[in-house]
Amino acid sequence: MATTPHFSATSHCSSVSRFVDFGSRSGGKWRSNLLLIRTLRSRPLARSFSVKNVSSEPKTKLENPISGEDASSIASSIKHHAEFTPLFSPEKFELPKAFVATAQSVRDALIINWNATYECYDRLNLKQAYYLSMEFLQGRALLNAIGNLELTGAYAEALTKLGHDLESVARHEPDAALGNGGLGRLASCFLDSMATLNYPAWGYGLRYKYGLFKQRITKDGQEEVAEDWLEMGNPWEIVRNDISYPVKFYGKVVSGSDGKKHWIGGEDIMAVAYDLPIPGYKTKSTINLRLWSTKAPAEDLDLSAFNAGEQTKAYEALANAEKICYILYPGDNSLEGKILRLKQQYTLCSASLQDIIERFERRSGSNIKWEDFPEKVAVQMNDTHPTLCIPELMRILIDLKGLSWKEAWNITQRTTAYTNHTVLPEALEKWSLDLMQNLLPRHVEIIEMIDEQLINTIVSEYGREDSDLLEKKLKEMRILENVDLPSTFANLIAKPKESSAAAISENSDEAGKLINEKDEVDSGDETESKGGPKSTGARKKEEVVAEPPPKMVRMANLCVVGGHAVNGVAAIHSEIVKDEVFNSFYKLWPNKFQNKTNGVTPRRWIRFCNPDLSKIITEWTGSEEWVLNTEKLAELRKFADNEDFQTQWRAAKKSNKMKVASLLKEKTGYSVSPDAMFDIQVKRIHEYKRQLLNILGIVYRYKKMKEMSAVERKAKYVPRVCIFGGKAFATYVQAKRIVKFITDVGATVNHDPEIGDLLKVVFVPDYNVSVAELLIPASELSQHISTAGMEASGTSNMKFAMNGCILIGTLDGANVEIRQEVGEDNFFLFGAKAHEIAGLREERAMGKFVPDPRFEEVKDFVRTGVFGSCNYNELLGSLEGNEGFGRADYFLVGKDFPSYVECQEKVDEAYQDQRRWTNMSIMNTAGSYKFSSDRTIHEYAKDIWNIGPIILP
Repeated sequence: MATTPHFSATSHCSSVSRFVDFGSRSGGKWRSNLLLIRTLRSRPLARSFSVKNVSSEPKTKLENPISGEDASSIASSIKHHAEFTPLFSPEKFELPKAFVATAQSVRDALIINWNATYECYDRLNLKQAYYLSMEFLQGRALLNAIGNLELTGAYAEALTKLGHDLESVARHEPDAALGNGGLGRLASCFLDSMATLNYPAWGYGLRYKYGLFKQRITKDGQEEVAEDWLEMGNPWEIVRNDISYPVKFYGKVVSGSDGKKHWIGGEDIMAVAYDLPIPGYKTKSTINLRLWSTKAPAEDLDLSAFNAGEQTKAYEALANAEKICYILYPGDNSLEGKILRLKQQYTLCSASLQDIIERFERRSGSNIKWEDFPEKVAVQMNDTHPTLCIPELMRILIDLKGLSWKEAWNITQRTTAYTNHTVLPEALEKWSLDLMQNLLPRHVEIIEMIDEQLINTIVSEYGREDSDLLEKKLKEMRILENVDLPSTFANLIAKPKESSAAAISENSDEAGKLINEKDEVDSGDETESKGGPKSTGARKKEEVVAEPPPKMVRMANLCVVGGHAVNGVAAIHSEIVKDEVFNSFYKLWPNKFQNKTNGVTPRRWIRFCNPDLSKIITEWTGSEEWVLNTEKLAELRKFADNEDFQTQWRAAKKSNKMKVASLLKEKTGYSVSPDAMFDIQVKRIHEYKRQLLNILGIVYRYKKMKEMSAVERKAKYVPRVCIFGGKAFATYVQAKRIVKFITDVGATVNHDPEIGDLLKVVFVPDYNVSVAELLIPASELSQHISTAGMEASGTSNMKFAMNGCILIGTLDGANVEIRQEVGEDNFFLFGAKAHEIAGLREERAMGKFVPDPRFEEVKDFVRTGVFGSCNYNELLGSLEGNEGFGRADYFLVGKDFPSYVECQEKVDEAYQDQRRWTNMSIMNTAGSYKFSSDRTIHEYAKDIWNIGPIILP
C-alpha cells in the first residue's frame, strides 16, 4: 500500500483556531462560550492519533486535546448557552432549560473532535464505511457523551454549582424516536463501537419527526399517539443547510441522442442533511450519524391556489415531500402506505449515495478513477430496507457518470454488502413490481437487467438438460417473482397448462395461510402482521375467477446478487441462511456468506447504566480495562464463590431493583417489593417472541397459587415481579390483543389480597432505551423464549447477561452462543429445537398434536372470565385447530408450554438458594465478554469492509 499522507498536530490545532476566531467575530459576549475551548487548547496534549490500514503499521499522528475539564469552566459554558443560545425564556433556569444548555455545552467539546475527525478523513482519504439503516435507536445522548469524554464528574459538579443535579437534568432529555426494536439499537451500538475503535465510518438514516408512536396503556389496551421528541428541539443535531440532494419519484425514462437513458418528469423533492455527533470512548474520534429530512422547494407552494382559498391544494407538494420523514414504518395496508414506505427507502438510498459519491469525487480532486471507488467506499445495508442502493448506484454510475454496465456492475458488487436479519423465507421483503415501476421506472429497468444477468448465470451453472431442476432454481433465485422469462430465454421452460378456476379456488386459502406478512422476524425490524383469519368472501367456488399471482421484486435476492458479502447475525442464524433461506445462492457463491454474531456496547449497557456493578467489576479486576477489552470480564469467574464479592454483587442488584420499583410506581401506579425476583421480558410484541407463552405461564402459576393455602403457596413459590414492555405495531391485531391480555391479568393479580407480593404483573408503557437502562441492571431472570429458529439473533439477551441476569430461553438466535459461554448450568433451557419445528408443524396439520392437560387447563381458566369481560376467543383461538391462517398454533406455544412450566419450577428452586443464584449471575456477566459490539465491528471491518482503524492510544 502507498504511504499514508501526513496529518499533523499543527493542522488540527489550526482548525481549532479557525473555530475560535469565528467565535470572536460573532459579538462581544463570546468569551465565556470559548472558555472551555481555550482551556482545552492550553492543556498538554497527552494522547496521539495514528492511522493504520489493514496491512500497515501506524504512521500518522493527530493530537487530542480532550482528557478532562474543571467544573468552573463547564459551569460558565452552561451559563453562556442558557443566556446566548436560548430555546427558553430568560427568567428561569429550570430543568428543561438546564438540559438544553448542558447539551449545548457538551456539543461544543464534541464539535472540536467532530471537525477534526471530518478533516482527518478528508486529508488522509482512507477507505470509509457507511452503515445504512432505517432505524437508529439511540436513546438519550447526554450521559453517554460526557461518559465517553470522561467528563461525568466535572459536569455533575458544575451543575451542582448551578443548583441542579446531573441525573435530574439528564432525565429531561427525550429519547430520540429514530427506531423501535433491536434493528435500530444494534445500529446504534455499532456506531458507538465504530467511534470507539477509531474506524473511519458513518451512519446514514432518516430523521423521523414523530418516530413510530408513543405508547399509552389504557383500559382498552395499547393506544398510539404521535411521538413528540422534537417539540422542544434537538440540541445535539446540526442542520447542514449547504448539504441537500434532489430525489425523484415517478416520471418516465427516455433515451437521449447521446445514447444514455434519462429519467425525466415526475415529482422532485430535496433531502437535507442533519448531523448528530457520535463520540468514541476515551478517544478523540467523533463520527457522524447523518439523517435526511425531506422538503420541497418554496416555489412548489401554489400561491395562486392559496390566495384563491384552496390552501390544501396549494400546500400539497410541500406536504407530500415532508410526510416522507414523518413516521417510522407507516402502515402499509393501503396503497398510499406502501408508496410512502418505498419512498422512505429510496430517499435513504438516493440521498446517501449522492452524498457518498460527492465526497469520493471531492477527495479524488481532478484525478477521479471510478475503478477505485470500492477501494474508498464500503456500503453496509442493515437488512433489506436499503436494497435500492444497488440499482441506485448503478443508475448514477451509468446514467450520470457515463460508465458502462460492466464497469458499474463490478463497482457496485465490490462496494455493497448485506446483513440479513430474517430466518423465514416467506418473511423476506418484497415489493409490487407495478408499484415500483410507477414510482421508480429507471430502477425497474436496471433490476430487470440484473435479473436477466442472473438467469444467464443460473442457466450456465445448471444447464438446460434437467428442465425441472432449472425451473426450480429459477423460481427460488430470480429477483423478479411471477414474471415471465425475458425473450432471450422464452423457450427455456415449458409453460404449464392452465388450472381450472375450481382448483385454484380450492388452493387459494392454502397459499396465504399461517404467515402472510412482511414482518421481519429478526433482531429488530417492525412492520405489520395481520391478525386473525382472512375473509374468503361469499362467492361460490365455481364463480371464482383465477387471478394471476402478483408480480413482485424480491429485495433480499437482489441484495445477495448485487453485493459481495452476506452475513447472518448469530451462528445458528447464519447456518439457517446457508442451509435454508439462501441455500441455492450459497451453493453458487459460498464465499459470499459469513457470520457476524451481534454485540452490544459495554459502555452504555454496563459502564453508564449500571455504575454500581461497574464499580465492583473495576475493583475486583483491578482496572477499568474491561470497558474496552471485555475479555477482562472472564476474570470474574475466579471470584464467583467469594462471599465478600457475592455480598457486594447482591447489594448492587438490590440498589438497581429499588430504582425500578420507583419507576414502576411512577409509570403504572403499582407498588412492588424489591425483595421479590424481577422477571423481565421486554421487546417488541410479536407472536414469534411469545409474550403469550410467558403470560399464560403466569396465569397457570396464579391459578395454582389460588388453589393452595397461604402456607403452601409461600413454601412452593418465590415472590416474583413479572415485568413486560414493548410496542405492538399499530395494525398488528393479534399483538395488540396480547398487550391487552397482559394488562388485564395484571389488573386482576395485582389487586388480589390473597396473593399480595407473591406475584405481580406489570406492563411498562412506552418501552424505550431509557427504560431499558433501568430495567436491565435490575433484572434477575430474563425471558428470551422465541420459537426456535425464528429469532435471527437478539441483542437484549446479551445486555441482560452482561448485567448478571440469568436467561430462560430456547435454543434460538444468540441464546445458543450465550449458553455456551456462560455455561449450561447457568442458563434455563426449554422447548423444541430449531430442526424439529417444521416436523412439529406438519404433525399439527395432520392432527397428531395432543395438548398437555396443563395447557388446556390454563386456556379454560382464561375463558372463565377471571381476568375481566374482554372476549379472548380470538387470542386463544390462534392456539387451536390444525390448519388455517391465524390458527394451528404456528408458533408452538402449546407444544412448549409444559416444558416451559417445568423449567420455571427449576427457576424457583434455584432462586431459593441465593448463594447459588448469585454464582449463576456472576457467571453470566463473566461469560458475556464475547458479546461486545467492539468485537462485531472489528470483524465487519476486517472481513467485509477492509478498513483499518485510526488508532488513538
